[in-house]
This record gives sequence, structure tokens and C-alpha cells, in this order.
Amino acid sequence: MTKRDFWKSAGMHLLEHDPEGWLKVTPQFLLAYYTRPEVHPIETSCDAELRLHEALVEDPFRPVQEAEITALADAEAADNYRVVLGYRDLLVRAGTIEGAYLRLMREASVSIPPVFIDQMVHVILRNFLQDCTDPIRLRAAEIFFREQNASTDDNRLMLADEEIVEMHAKAGSETGIAQLLAQTDTPMKSVELDVLDENNKDIYWARSDRFDTVVDFRFEQPAPDAFARVVEGWLKHLLRIEVRVEPRPRIDDPDWRWHIGLDREATGILNALYQGEAPPLEEMARVVGLFRMRIADERMVLDRVKGRPIYLGLAMDARKQVKMKPQNLLTNLPLMAAA
Repeated sequence: MTKRDFWKSAGMHLLEHDPEGWLKVTPQFLLAYYTRPEVHPIETSCDAELRLHEALVEDPFRPVQEAEITALADAEAADNYRVVLGYRDLLVRAGTIEGAYLRLMREASVSIPPVFIDQMVHVILRNFLQDCTDPIRLRAAEIFFREQNASTDDNRLMLADEEIVEMHAKAGSETGIAQLLAQTDTPMKSVELDVLDENNKDIYWARSDRFDTVVDFRFEQPAPDAFARVVEGWLKHLLRIEVRVEPRPRIDDPDWRWHIGLDREATGILNALYQGEAPPLEEMARVVGLFRMRIADERMVLDRVKGRPIYLGLAMDARKQVKMKPQNLLTNLPLMAAA
């Protein structure tokens, strides 16, 4: 299948590859952040702010002293510059987006806004999925960096982008995702947002930056298997670890040794089950997906987990929202180096 473009909003066209295939930080990428409304000058900006912005546009890597920021008349603008420049400095120190993301996950002293973290995940996924020809895999990858809204009507498990759900709900749309989630007697494919499947998946290419398609995440549907492939690619790209992941309908393992919750809800549920507790049925019903993972090179694995699978869980909260934490895959692996 011919290679297709997707996720232009990730900003990968502003970056370059290093010899290892990671994304080098470039002046063009940093300039995109200096044009964000939080730091772009407005009519009321003071001379100090105008000079600072002009200097950064001229040299995106230019060091900035705290005195230059405190000189800004607008305290909110000064705080915004501290945030953006703190992020800039993290990227510059690491040299690559992937390196900065790993440093962020491993160094508790480094803190940046969640929206920037999601943007990092977005472009990292865009990088290692650049040759992907399966739209369902790309749609499943959106779960890594965009919050999802789950619908369990009609014995299905549909995931739709939370921002799009909210947008349509506020607009009171009669043909958008609000109807999809609210009217159980409406066929899913009769509404504006399409349910992506094997028959219509090519519609994704023209709409990838709209994030307005829906997937059925039930076990044995294509989406969970596609999600598993993204997990494999994520670990291979960032940690150079080969793993095999497969969706599972349940965990039936009397010798359960290790698990990773892919979000806060799933972590709590899996912890309880691992400890032999029986969570309430309403909590168990929040589980969106279960997966079994094996690390190919067991020499890397903690002794007590050698030869045993690692279970992964994804869940929705009480509001039926799914907010994945892809960093959990990096920080919670049972690796010898982490012991």
C-alpha cells in the first residue's frame, strides 16, 4: 500500500532525524512554540516583551536570563515565558524529542504542562508510525495522547475523542457525536462521525487531524489488536525493547507476577485484583481493555518475572473517560536495570 501522510498537526515536518531515528530539536520546531498565543506579543505588550520575543524569533536557542522575564510588565506573560522556555530548555538539553520525553519521565524535578507532554507523545508516535498503512492502528494510537469518551450502548464499546464529544455537546449538534452517545436507538453509522472499520478505514487519511472517527474497542475487534501493535512500537522506539502484546478477554492466571495499569483507574483495579480483592462490579465494568505482554529478551527481566507474562489494563473513569498514561509503559516495566 502506498505511504500516506497523516497527523500534520504533530509538527514532524519541523524536525529532523538523528542517526538513531529520533527527532532532533530544530529552530523551526521551537519557533512554533514562540508563536503560541500564550507568548506571542499583543497590542498591549510592553517594550521588554517585544524585545524578548524578537530576540527569540531571531535565535530560537538564545539563552534567556530571569531578569529579562521579570522585566515584563505583564506578570501572566512572564509566567508563560517561564513555562515555554523551561520546556525549550528541556528539549535543548536532551537534543531530541524522544530524549526529552524519557528525561521528563525519569526526573521528577522536571515539570512541564500536560498539553506539552501530549504534544511530545503525538510527534513521537508520528515518527515511529511514519510507514504505517493501517488507519485503525493510527486511530488506536490516538488513545496515547488524546482523552477518549467511552460509550457502552448496544453491547459495544465505542471510543470517541473527548474534545470532539464536548465540542458537539456544547454546540447541541443533532448529527454529531453527542447524538452518537446519547441516543441508543440511533444506528452508529447514521451519524456524522463514522465508526472506523475494515470497510471504511480509508476515510481516516483525509480526516486524521480532525480526530473525529470512532472505534469499537471490544475484544476480538481490530482496534485492541491495533493498540497492542502501537504498544510494541512505543517500547521498541523509546527503549529498544522487543515485546509481544496480545489482547485478552480476562486475566486467568494463578501465578500472576506483574501488571501495569495504563491509567489511574486501571492501576487501581489491577492492584486490587492482584492482591486478591474483589472490586465492586461497577469498577470492574470500567475496564476497557486487557492485554498480555512478554519481553523477548528475558535476560533483561527481573528474576521473579522471568518466564511469566506482564498484564496491561486500560480503563475508563466514572465519567466514562479514558485518559491513558503512556509513560507507565516506560517506568513500570520489570527490568533488571530498574531493580
